[in-house]
Amino acid sequence: MRNILLISAAFLSSTALAQIPAGAPQPLPFPDRIPAARDIAYPGAMRLDVDATDTQRGIYRVKQTVPVAGAGPLTLLFPEWLPGNHAPRGPINTVAGIKISANGQPIAWRRDPADVYALHVDVPQGATAIDMEFQHLSPTRTGEGRVTMTPEMLNLQWEKMSFYPAGYYVRNIPVQANVTLPEGWQAATSLDVENGNKSGGKLAYKTVSYETLVDSPIFAGRHYRREQLSKDVALNIFADQAKNLEATPEQIAAHKRLVEQALKVFTTKHYDEYEFLLALTEELGGIGLEHLRSSENSHPRTYFSDWDSGSAGRDLLAHEMTHSWDGKYRRPADLFTPDYRMPMRNSLLWVYEGQTQYWGNVLSARSGMMPAEDVLGEFARAAAYYDTQPGRSWRPLVDTTNDPIINSRRPQANTSWQRSEDYYIEGMLIWLDVDSIIRERTNGKKSLDDFAAAFYGVNPGQEGQMTYTFEDVVRTLNGVTPYDWKAYLNQRVNQTGKAPLDWIERGGYRLVYKDEPTAYFKSREKDRDMLDLTYTIGLTVGKGGTVSGVAWDSPLFNQGVTAGTDLLAVNGRTYSNDALKDAIKAAKGTSEPITLLTKKGDIYRTVTLDYHDGLRYPVLEKVGKGRASLDTLLKPLK
Repeated sequence: MRNILLISAAFLSSTALAQIPAGAPQPLPFPDRIPAARDIAYPGAMRLDVDATDTQRGIYRVKQTVPVAGAGPLTLLFPEWLPGNHAPRGPINTVAGIKISANGQPIAWRRDPADVYALHVDVPQGATAIDMEFQHLSPTRTGEGRVTMTPEMLNLQWEKMSFYPAGYYVRNIPVQANVTLPEGWQAATSLDVENGNKSGGKLAYKTVSYETLVDSPIFAGRHYRREQLSKDVALNIFADQAKNLEATPEQIAAHKRLVEQALKVFTTKHYDEYEFLLALTEELGGIGLEHLRSSENSHPRTYFSDWDSGSAGRDLLAHEMTHSWDGKYRRPADLFTPDYRMPMRNSLLWVYEGQTQYWGNVLSARSGMMPAEDVLGEFARAAAYYDTQPGRSWRPLVDTTNDPIINSRRPQANTSWQRSEDYYIEGMLIWLDVDSIIRERTNGKKSLDDFAAAFYGVNPGQEGQMTYTFEDVVRTLNGVTPYDWKAYLNQRVNQTGKAPLDWIERGGYRLVYKDEPTAYFKSREKDRDMLDLTYTIGLTVGKGGTVSGVAWDSPLFNQGVTAGTDLLAVNGRTYSNDALKDAIKAAKGTSEPITLLTKKGDIYRTVTLDYHDGLRYPVLEKVGKGRASLDTLLKPLK
């Protein structure tokens, strides 16, 4: 039968090919008329003027002047592959009202038929520059994208306000930028102000390369507080309301210690000044984005007032500042691109983001931004998740570095099986394991701190980029302590199998499950407005009793429950998160099932859950007495 099928398939295939008529349609040739970036000087400096005063409607009005070398075709590019996003997410859809002229006369523009980020114009004879006018329209609600302007504050990102000429490295294109803010507003950025005034009205910034401009966003607003954390690092706080700016001396001291501990780890710096840009807001879109000399961050309005009620998410500032060394100065070689059109390759994000996730937590503990026990709580949660994640059986960690491009952070139906951007948290687990191996092999004399000093603490004061490869990572690790790091990292990154959890035992702890969550676990549930029963029945529940996630092959998954299902009742009574937890407690050690009334679309179902192991929350439990090496890891450096 198999041979007959093969013959039949071959016959049908040849017959189908033979029946294609002469002159059948053929695909059009791919029209790529866009000049490739070259490392040559640009003829002149661009000028960029942004009017950011229409805060009620969220409209940035832009005027841009682009010098040209002469008459002829010119291609203008809107940034597509944005640094730190690891994906082509430039919001070209937010640009409207484009008008182009030269010597006061309008010029027609044409969008490239194969690259929607490219505009073509024909520069007329005698023109030395072209002038552009357009608007960048901030989303005004979450479903449209990230809101970047509100009546109280704004986050101006230059790549959304500008085009650049094709054919040049962006580091070779000078630009002088200006912004006009509402009266009474103040601004913060790592750019130097030409007129020395950083508040109100029109701000003129010193000429920098287009690459530096894109790496130097602005936060501005009506309610502002600035704290000098060190002689060259400042915390710039913008808030929806003036009262949100109130902070205790100890809270500010923790931010100062963060800077101190970071410099002790990395030993040098690659900035002349560093600006934390922090929004405390419920209106501006959330963000955590790295830059060489600054970082864009946001927290809820209650960042300071609820400081003692939980620390989940408070590793953000440490994470983003770490990127000044890891990701911005030391950058994976395949992530360096000469412009924002060339695709980025993410193969080393498990270093770029994974090690930064590691340092974000470690520095938070060392500085007191987070209690050490909370960081241990995050380590326990991460270890438990990847210890049980089924997706690790088919998809290696390295492939998740493609997820920013593949999925663009959209919700997924079965994340535990599909996997997501796991290079962050599983990457952190790898570096926890590496640290424990170094400590064990050197009897505690060396650690990942030594790697950080050797790898990132080079070329003091040098800005720009210094790229690295996988081989550079291995070589530096071997310089700290000899080991088969190449084989180790290859197995952890490129192969499927068990998660790297040996660091727990080496660190003097063990992973256990208890029926009460840690303070950190509760804080994380509150921060994310969710019920997390991942380690109990493989379920997470969001607002209003709507299922947000079901673990692959978990009890409810096998009952056909999916994300988007509404939980209406538990054991015959109206659903609430507490009611579900009480039902799980009551069923422990019994033979009585838990019944759930569910609704998906217009279909109601009663689901029987045969589960009797009670609530399970991951905890790192110390083995023995005295300080373990994991405790030492989280202790401040002297």
